Amino acid sequence: MSTSSVQTFGKKKTATAVAHATPGRGIIRINGSPIGLVRPEVLRYKVYEPVLVVGEDKFSSIDIRVVSRIYAIRQAIARAVVAYWAKFYDAANALEIKKQLVAYDRMLLISDPRRAEPKKFGGHGARARRQKSYR
Repeated sequence: MSTSSVQTFGKKKTATAVAHATPGRGIIRINGSPIGLVRPEVLRYKVYEPVLVVGEDKFSSIDIRVVSRIYAIRQAIARAVVAYWAKFYDAANALEIKKQLVAYDRMLLISDPRRAEPKKFGGHGARARRQKSYR
């Protein structure tokens, strides 16, 4: 038994979101609840961005389940729709979707490489050092 699904991931700092895209009715669930119930409302619009940029018609036949933090979730959703269209429809439409998403915000498809720098000896942080005194 093989189900027609695509699994993609999105990353932001240490958060990793895994999105499972399956054929369905266009339902997007985040941490088990529908996308419309995401709080706070400002972050709900961040999650909606891939849907609004590409258009709801591209999502109407896909169900997506995601668990993670908001910025990783929006990246996982964007990658999931591109991968689903490339695998089950045609590559030309997937490339067009990819171009739309990159034109809006490159971080929807490409991970942010910045990480926290580890603390070192001789100070309170990664770069801060103890103040030098001559007296």
